[in-house]
Parts: sequence; C-alpha cells; structure tokens
Amino acid sequence: MNWSYLPNTEQDRKEMLTVIGVASAEELFAHIPKKLRYDQQLKLPAAMAEPELVKHMQELAAKNADINHYTCFLGAGAYDHYIPSVVDHIVRRSEFYTAYTQYQPELSQGYLQVLWEYQSMICELTQMEVANASLYDGGSAVAEAAMLACGVKNRNKVLVAQNVHPHYRQILNTYGRDWGFETVEINCQDGCVNLDSLEKLLTADTAAVIVQNPNFWGGIEDIRPIERLTHAAGALLIMSVDPISLGLLEPPGKYQADIVVGEGQPLGMPLSFGGPYLGFFATTQKLMRKMPGRIVGQTTDLNGKRGFVLTLQAREQHIRREKATSNICSNEALCALAATVYLSAVGKAGFKHIAELCTQKAHYAYTKLTAVPGVSPLFTAPFFKEFIVKMNRPVAQVNKELLATNIIGGLDLGCYYPELAQCMLVCVTEKRTRPEIDLFAERLGAIL
Repeated sequence: MNWSYLPNTEQDRKEMLTVIGVASAEELFAHIPKKLRYDQQLKLPAAMAEPELVKHMQELAAKNADINHYTCFLGAGAYDHYIPSVVDHIVRRSEFYTAYTQYQPELSQGYLQVLWEYQSMICELTQMEVANASLYDGGSAVAEAAMLACGVKNRNKVLVAQNVHPHYRQILNTYGRDWGFETVEINCQDGCVNLDSLEKLLTADTAAVIVQNPNFWGGIEDIRPIERLTHAAGALLIMSVDPISLGLLEPPGKYQADIVVGEGQPLGMPLSFGGPYLGFFATTQKLMRKMPGRIVGQTTDLNGKRGFVLTLQAREQHIRREKATSNICSNEALCALAATVYLSAVGKAGFKHIAELCTQKAHYAYTKLTAVPGVSPLFTAPFFKEFIVKMNRPVAQVNKELLATNIIGGLDLGCYYPELAQCMLVCVTEKRTRPEIDLFAERLGAIL
C-alpha cells in the first residue's frame, strides 16, 4: 500500500519546468560546478510503504526505556508526576502552541491572561508579592536570583548550600565568572545546612544566601534560623523550592524569603529527556523592578474593560545590553501554560492531596528499603518525597540490575558527591503504588 502526499502530478511538474524554461529538475543546478556535486546515490534504506514505516518506527521506539513501561524511582530535579489529560489537550491548541511573544496585546489577550493567571498562582503558592512570566529552568532562575541580589546589595559574594542541586551550583558558578561574583559553599550536617558554617561564612560582602527546601538530598531545612542569620548580615535570602512540596510545607513568604525560585517541571510537564522545563521566579514588591524576565500586568482599556499587557518593559529586551539587569529576554510561555492548566485542573484540595500522597508513599518506601539487608539510612532529617539510602554495593551496578527488571532506580550520588559513594537518592511520587514499592524492595534485596 503506497500513498503519495505530494500534491504535484508528473504533468504539473512538466508544466512548471516549461514555464521556467528548463527540460529537467537537474538543469536547475547546472550553475553548481560538477566537482561540488555528489554524483552517487545516498546510502539510505529503500523507501517503505506507510504501514511498514510506522511499524519500523514503533520497533525503534520500543528500544527506549520509558516511564510507561518502567517503574521510576529516579527524581533529583525531574519528577514522574501524573499529568491530567486536559493539560496536553489545551497546550496543543494552535492559538497557544504556535504563538510567540505577546508584543501586540490587542492580538494576544488570551495568552496574556494565561500568563497573568500563572503569575498569580505562583504568588499564591509561594506567598510572595510578585512573580514573572517564567524563566528557562530552575537552574537559570537560581543564577538570575544571585545576579539580582549582587546588583541590589552591591556586593560580590554568594553563599550556597552544599545540598543545593549540583547542576544549579554549576550554572551559578558559570554566571559568577561572567558577572564577577564569587560563590562559596556552606557545609551541611545530617543532610541539612550547618548553621555554624553559615554564620562563619557570612561577611559584609555577602549579597545572598541560597538554600533549597526540600534540599537536593531530600531533607526539609529549618529555615527560620537561616533567615535570621542571613538578614542580620544584611544579605538576601534566596530559596529554591519544589512546588509540589508547597501543598504541605509552609510557603517561603512566611519565612521572609526575599526571592523564591524553582523548577516548575512537576506542574504538568513530562520528563522529556530533560526539557523544555520551566523556571519560576517570585520576589517582593521592593525588588520587583530588578526582577529579570517578563511581567504581565492587568489594566483597563478606553472603555474601562479589563485587559492584559506586558508591563515594566524597559528591561533587557528593550535597552542596551550593558545596562540590562539580566540576559533573559524570553520566557517559557508554553510550559507556563501547562503549569497554569495543571494547577487549575487539580485545584487547591487536589494539590494538597498530591503532596500528601508523595510524603506518605515516600515514607512507606523508606521503611521498606531500610529493612532490606545491605541497605541503611544515611540521614535522620525529615524528608518530603526523596531520601538517601546507603548500599553495600556500587549504585551503578545495582541500577543496571534493576533496569533489567523494568525498574529505574534512584540517582547515584557518588557522581556528584564523592563522599556519598554507594548512596542512592530515591524518589517516590504519587504515581508509585504499594505493589511497585514492595517489588522494588524485593528486587533490591535479591540484588544485594
């Protein structure tokens, strides 16, 4: 069965060539010297009929391990949460899917309203006063927050906890080399920030303290003493948070955080091999004019009807680059739309329930795994949906054997922290079931 999706018939082609004044398509390339032409057949497989091609592509796709056929206990910044079908349905609508920048508000009211709603939801989640229309990802949001702090405080040192995501710290160091600020790591104790280390590192040239909560190791930080020490030194407190955790934990605004950032992927975005993702950024009204990225504002038109516009636009995309507060001149509008639809779909009660399920299932998994001979807990700090276990074998070997049984194990922390060799960071979201967790513990026991 062969179908042609090319609309031109052989007669159509002949008529076009006649109008052009050439006898064949090859004559169209006569001006290209022969020595530059490839005069052989390309080494490609023979053409297939559509049913054969579809089957071939399905066979290729089946070689990949995916979360529809494997049970995933891997997190570390990208999470296997359930995505309601309505998210994909709305995101794929052409008026959203193909839209670009909303520079002409009279033509973009729908998308501008979505982004305004997104900003409002991020403010409600974080209990901060203003949020932008998104950044590229959680890592760039952390770096942008550090740049803002250094500019506002006119200082050049940023303290970052050792248990902040390693990728975020790498991005921070890269930005720091270009923008001229120094990053210094705060030591940790029992999986959380060591307050003595923080207090010793705080100096008059400290612009900001960056902590993650829950941190990269899964632990829930005690933010209040960190906030007191930070503000006593005249520095800004930057918090990177897992948005799903805000269904249970107190929002950063209650801790007097100055800037709140994070990775928005858990809010309705698939894993997708690492992107595109969404960086959210919220701050106080005092720092609003220094905030990077776009802000959508609410206004009224000449007839008094509510409307939406890009506001505070005298920023990086409209002024000389050397005077800009940031190099971010775009946003992740489609991902922000996904987050908006996700939050609207699950609602306040559903959002809280998802967070509760993550916590309950993670603690059940912790109990089951730490009872396995050869597995031991590492830290005693409270945790949300991720935790660390230490094993009597290299994690890479364990994960290889788990993968052979259709289980994606946790992160090998030795790749980022040599002192945590043979330690696995395990993630449990609301999607994991009791039988899946039990099977994970059973297979782990057999391997060890």
